Amino acid sequence: MTEPPRVLIADDQTLVRTGFRLILGADGIDVVAEATNGAEAVDAVRRTQPDVVLMDVRMPEMDGLEATRRILAGTLDRPRVIILTTFDLDRYVYAALSAGASGFLLKDVTPEQLTAAVRTVRTGDALLAPAITRRLVQRFTRRGGETAALHHDLAALTPRELEVLGLLARGLSNAELAARLHLAEATVKTHVARILAKLGLRDRVQAVIAAYETGLVSVGEREADEDEEGAGP
Repeated sequence: MTEPPRVLIADDQTLVRTGFRLILGADGIDVVAEATNGAEAVDAVRRTQPDVVLMDVRMPEMDGLEATRRILAGTLDRPRVIILTTFDLDRYVYAALSAGASGFLLKDVTPEQLTAAVRTVRTGDALLAPAITRRLVQRFTRRGGETAALHHDLAALTPRELEVLGLLARGLSNAELAARLHLAEATVKTHVARILAKLGLRDRVQAVIAAYETGLVSVGEREADEDEEGAGP
């Protein structure tokens, strides 16, 4: 039986930490530590080595973005980081995702969404709210324009892997990818794993960012997809 995730909660609001701890505990998820600022979070990660960190953005002394960078730059087994934010278009969120965070949640998340998100990112799977994440990626890569960092050489990918990456960036799940490409879902998972390995990416979140930053997928293409879906047969 798989052990339940071990979680660290970093937030300067006592009520937020208490509420999240109670929600997670009720679902059998162990909260191993709490932190009131980014510096405490970095130290607590080193001491307790959690599987997942719930990280607030705006905290005193050290914010969640800098804490995320330091945690994910460590040499030990690195946890998955979920960024917590009050606003769904917080300007810090895209930078956090680029730094290696596995996704983000709004603070008004439901108990079911919170526990599902923790369990999901622990396995390295897709984000809980991919539609919101796509909007963030689109907004900030578009704003960055020529300054968007092209860190990934897509020449290493096969034509099929490029196709899978493009569809993944448009928000398709593994099941949807399998149906679109007439492949077994296990085959899709293999393609995704190879894409991550070849591009040196941690998870699907960074794959989505890479697809937009390299121009493989554009905002216009995504909007066209949505228009086509909304038009129906």
